[in-house]
Amino acid sequence: MKSKKAKVSESGSGSREGYHHGALRDALIRAADEILTEKGIEGFSLREAARRAQVSPAAPAHHFGSAAGLLTEVAIAGFESLSRDLHDACRTEASPAARLRAQGIAYVRFALAHPGRFQLMFRHDLVLSQNDRLATAAKASMNELEASIVAYLRAKKKPITSEAVRAELLGAWSAVHGFSHLALDGKFTTMAQPRSLSDFVSDELPAMLRALWPDR
Repeated sequence: MKSKKAKVSESGSGSREGYHHGALRDALIRAADEILTEKGIEGFSLREAARRAQVSPAAPAHHFGSAAGLLTEVAIAGFESLSRDLHDACRTEASPAARLRAQGIAYVRFALAHPGRFQLMFRHDLVLSQNDRLATAAKASMNELEASIVAYLRAKKKPITSEAVRAELLGAWSAVHGFSHLALDGKFTTMAQPRSLSDFVSDELPAMLRALWPDR
């Protein structure tokens, strides 16, 4: 007797992958992330995410409520990944300045490796900006930088006040975030020639960060 082809349902239980609830959520998040990687924010749609996850067009809204709900989960995963990269980047560096520079490089590398996800993470108009989990994930990534800032100020025998830490943190974040966006926007194309963007970043970024956070 021939088996009948499973019908895709909004819950995803009838998809070819046989999703259970948690697996479907993960599949839709992965699909959304893939779209951002390939097509950028402008190319994202719930229908395309559903198609890639092999579920009905209604499934994403059923599980996440809206496009913003699904994109919020992608942004949360992005901040969690960035936090891990920032944490791991400075584990083998000896001095506080070197650890801070390593984190700066990791930040830019993350942005260049995941441009769609990176841009989404800071687009409050596309996500549920009041989501507590999103705020916590974003704060955790800043905490990684802040810990290195405190260690750097202590090594320089500078006052470690909330104002001093905030000023240094804002300066550090602005430097690497701005560099990332300039690179993603193609602003370094002429300056980089004949090197690739990756080679340009490898050559120029460490020197820039060393000027900001010297060992001495």
